[in-house]
Amino acid sequence: MTATVKYDQVEVGQELAPVDYHVRRSNLVMYAGASGDFNQIHWNERFAKMVGLPDVIAHGMYTMAQAGRFVTDWAGDPGAVVDYGVRFSSMVVVPDDDQGATITVSGVIEEKLEDKRVVVGLVARSGEAQVLSKARAVVQLT
Repeated sequence: MTATVKYDQVEVGQELAPVDYHVRRSNLVMYAGASGDFNQIHWNERFAKMVGLPDVIAHGMYTMAQAGRFVTDWAGDPGAVVDYGVRFSSMVVVPDDDQGATITVSGVIEEKLEDKRVVVGLVARSGEAQVLSKARAVVQLT
């Protein structure tokens, strides 16, 4: 596969429309199974509160994966992402109800590089909290 986004069709400052990713406790249990991270703060409300958290929280890497998904969906090819990194700045609190939590990810083209690559700056929020900071992806376009 190759990216479906053309280098000549993007400009610095171009915004990528936000996308909402819903997360429920069941998603966290499935992620724990896939990742091997069974820390109780990600599925046991009583334990999470006992250690001082407001409720169960999403895995940081789960949150990072949603932002990565945003970039790969935009690019049209997961292999187009040649570099990706974030810092975790807040928690995604996931209540035990039918709503769960929402992670909203948006982006902006920050820089056009040589060889048809672009730097995409990402913002990930849950409620009022910015949950990722310094989130950037370098994407190889066509």
